Amino acid sequence: MSLAAYKRTQGTTETARGTEHRLLAEITGEMIQAQKTNMAGPALAPVLHRNREMWNTFSADCAVKGNGLPPELRASLISISLWVDRFTSDVIMGRDTVDALITVNRNIMDGLKQG
Repeated sequence: MSLAAYKRTQGTTETARGTEHRLLAEITGEMIQAQKTNMAGPALAPVLHRNREMWNTFSADCAVKGNGLPPELRASLISISLWVDRFTSDVIMGRDTVDALITVNRNIMDGLKQG
């Protein structure tokens, strides 16, 4: 690889915010696709598990000492993660739909784009 090619690659390296946005977009897209095919209840478990894992990771990262986010934002993200965990169980049990999870993810994606 030439030095010029290396510098081009280095310039396109994804930021943490970009990585988070991309992951949210991927998982949200999976939930939207499941919604379009009228998937419901336990059939949603695999995609909802990925969403839940992602939010658990966000929460764990927010709880780490030295996290650079403002304390209020970290607390809000942890609260969202707790809500996602509870609400996901309701969706899998057929008591609710995936719509609110999609909306939350889209709102967070919008926030990541603005920052």
